[in-house]
Amino acid sequence: MADQNGKLSIGVKLGFGVCDLGGNLFFTATAFVLLNFLTDTVGMIAGLAGTALMVGRIWDAFYDPIIGYASDRTRTRWGRRRPYMFIGSIPLFIAMVLMFTNPAMFAGPGWESASNQTALFAWAIIVYIILCTTYSTVNIPYSSLTPELTRDFNERTSLNGYRFGFAGLGTLLGGGAALPIVALFADKNVGFSVMGTIFGAVMMITALATVFVVREPDTPPAKGMGFVKNYLAVFKNRPYVFILLAYVLHIMAITIVSGIAIYYFKYIMGDESKTGIALPILIVTALLFIPVSVFLSKKTGKKFVYGAGMVIIAAICMVLFIFGHRLDVSFTLGMMVVMGVGFGFTYAMPYAIVPDAIEYDYLTTGERREGAFYGIWTWALKIGQALSVFIMGWFLTLSGYVEKAASQSDTAQLVIRLFLGPVPAAIFILGAIVLYFYPITEEKYGEIMAGIRKMEESKGRADG
Repeated sequence: MADQNGKLSIGVKLGFGVCDLGGNLFFTATAFVLLNFLTDTVGMIAGLAGTALMVGRIWDAFYDPIIGYASDRTRTRWGRRRPYMFIGSIPLFIAMVLMFTNPAMFAGPGWESASNQTALFAWAIIVYIILCTTYSTVNIPYSSLTPELTRDFNERTSLNGYRFGFAGLGTLLGGGAALPIVALFADKNVGFSVMGTIFGAVMMITALATVFVVREPDTPPAKGMGFVKNYLAVFKNRPYVFILLAYVLHIMAITIVSGIAIYYFKYIMGDESKTGIALPILIVTALLFIPVSVFLSKKTGKKFVYGAGMVIIAAICMVLFIFGHRLDVSFTLGMMVVMGVGFGFTYAMPYAIVPDAIEYDYLTTGERREGAFYGIWTWALKIGQALSVFIMGWFLTLSGYVEKAASQSDTAQLVIRLFLGPVPAAIFILGAIVLYFYPITEEKYGEIMAGIRKMEESKGRADG
């Protein structure tokens, strides 16, 4: 818990942040590797694989508000959020193992044949739904802890700096270790299953670490509005709507870049193994620039740093589209360094911004509903992710992409380049434009907190 000045100890920041090591490991494994695992190892048609992931994400998107609503209205001696994190952590481990275990290992070869595509489609949907459900049971309550631990404007930026430092480590582990782990085994099926086991264990352990290290403040459970009204009311918060839309666009673009990267190195650069070099370069650079983003945000504002990050990534996407396929792979790896700066600027900022919008809601409604806001937050971004993967999968299929092929047609290669270049670049720029209209500055936040103190003092006098 924070002290009287709103400051948190380093131990609390570390204990809180470590959960997102596993959380971002999940994001990395599903964003960078899962679509390619389903197409090039399991043997699913790209369009069906993208559709299966979309269905799972849509289900997950509608589950998120439910778990957010429930945690808002829970009160135990462990707090409102940690019981759910504890309950979800072990099945999350099991689901991660199942997701990266090719059913052909048990059903025998031939499952990827045209006659079995329906069975593969059903398997992918069911297992992915289970995985996403268990992840959200941990992640929604975890994210909802952020505004509860401290109300200090800059301390929240620092707290999220720790969180996304660990998130960067999780991304580094997922991006840098996934394919090398798989390559340790002659059979890719075994390699992916071992990778899923290792990653699932890390996700479970880091979630449990936060459960046992962080002590929640005693926050009364939310009351009042019913489920539907509770979530519809979220959209009346104008600052929240702007940051939500900007973040959804950001995540859609990231999902596209992440999902297409392995295809780009495999079929455009001609060397799939370079994916295992490019991603660590990108992520290490991002890690180095997370503290830079925190420092700059105190000088220029969170919104400026976040928007600058999206513009940087968009610019590099266009550079890669124009020059990447013409030049040596070393050029693309060099561009990963510059793109990493943009990634570093966008890691912590949205999660440092959204609690400020939630405080604005508290001022206007007098009620704490963090779970509702984070439920809608993840609901919206997962709808965005679902659409991104669905569109990407079917565009690959319509371009003539052939699963497990050594090379692809010119049309398929062009689609791969478009999804690493102009498509995400345009979405990033649109996100930066939306972010421009986000209204809460540090000065405005000070006015919000002054209003909250006045409201709480008046309530205290009335209760007294």
